[in-house]
Amino acid sequence: MQAQAALLTEPGSDFTLARIDIDGPRTGEVLVQIEAVGICHTDLAARDGVLPLEFPGVAGHEGAGTVLAIGAGVTKVAPGDKVGVTFNSCGECATCTTGRQSYCENFTEVNYGGTRKDGSQPLSRDGAPVGGMFFGQSSFARVALATERNVVKVDDSIPFALLAPLGCGVQTGVGAVTRSLRAEKGSALVVAGGGSVGLSAVLGAVIQGCATIIVVEPTPARRALARELGATHVVDPAAGDLTEQVRAIVPAGVDYVVDTTGIPAVIESLIGATRVRGTVGLIGVPSDPQTAVHLNIIATLTLGLTVTGIIEGDSVPDEFIPELVALYHEGRLPLDKLVTTFEFERINEAVEAQHSGAVVKPVLVFSETTDSLSTGPPPPAGGWRGGGGGL
Repeated sequence: MQAQAALLTEPGSDFTLARIDIDGPRTGEVLVQIEAVGICHTDLAARDGVLPLEFPGVAGHEGAGTVLAIGAGVTKVAPGDKVGVTFNSCGECATCTTGRQSYCENFTEVNYGGTRKDGSQPLSRDGAPVGGMFFGQSSFARVALATERNVVKVDDSIPFALLAPLGCGVQTGVGAVTRSLRAEKGSALVVAGGGSVGLSAVLGAVIQGCATIIVVEPTPARRALARELGATHVVDPAAGDLTEQVRAIVPAGVDYVVDTTGIPAVIESLIGATRVRGTVGLIGVPSDPQTAVHLNIIATLTLGLTVTGIIEGDSVPDEFIPELVALYHEGRLPLDKLVTTFEFERINEAVEAQHSGAVVKPVLVFSETTDSLSTGPPPPAGGWRGGGGGL
C-alpha cells in the first residue's frame, strides 16, 4: 500500500512530505495505522547522521495507532487493537531472554539496521528503496510496519497523543529513576535537562518519593514547569558553578544524577556534586559520537561512585507501558503538561518549536482527512491478516 510519510532526503535536511510504498506484514510483523507520533531528539540525531539511517529515509519511533494487519504467527495483537509502538529487540539473546531487552545484544541491528533478517527493505518510493524500520517502526508516516515484539496493546481510554511518547521519551525518563536507578524514598536526585526525558525523570522521582529533586535547566519556562511537576529546586546553569550550586542545596552531595544533556562539562560538574556511593545515570546522546567525559579514577574509587548508561529506562515494554498508562489514569503521570500536538504536516514547525524550547514534547497527529491509504483494496472486515510473504 501507499502512505504519506515525512522523508529525510539527506543528512541535516528538513522533513519532506511524500508518498511511499509499504510492504504488508510478513511472519511476526504488524502493520499499524499511526494516529500520533512523538518527536524525540533521537529522531533528530538520525537526521543529522549521528545515528544510522539510510537516506532518503523515514525516522519516527514513538508511534501509537491501530493495528491494520498482522503477519503469520502473531498472537499478541489483532486487527483493530489500539497499540503503542516502542523500541525493537531480537528476543533471542541473553539480555532479551532475561527481561533486559532494552540492552538487546542486537539492538543496533534491529533498531538501526533498516532491513529484515533476509536483507529486504519494506519501504520504497518509485521503485527505489527508502530507509526504514527505524526502531522497528519508522512511524513518521501514516502507516508503519512494526514487529510483534515492539507493539504493546493498551487501554483504549488514553488518547493516542499521550500514548505515543510512552514508547520512548517518557518510559526512558520515568524508568531511569524507578527501574534503572531504583531511587530510594527520601533520597536526593539531580536531573540535568528539562526536556521531555528530564521532566519525565522528575515525575519518576516524585513517584519514588525522593525528598530532594533538583532540575538543571537554562530555560525559565521549563524550570517553572519542573517546579509544577514536583521538583523541589531548580538551577540555572548560567548562574554559577554547577557543582557549587547543587552542593549549596545538598551539602553532602546528591544520591543520584540523571543526565539527559550528553554535555561533558555538565556531567563532570554533577559528578562533583555526587555523594559517597552515589550513582550517575547517563541518558543523553552527545552531538559528537566521539565525545568523552573526564573521569578522575582515584576520586571515583574513593567515592565508590557508580556510572551507568541507561537505555529506555530498563523497560520491559509489555509490562512498563501499561504501568505508565495506569499512572496516567491515577493522575500521577500528567502527560498533558508535557505534550503539545501538531498536525503531521507541520512536522518541521514542531521540530523548531522543540529546538527553541517553546514546547517540551511535540506530538504529531493525523486528521481524519489525511490521505493515507489511497492505493490497494480496502481491508476486509476484521482487517488484513498477512501471510509469510505479505498481504
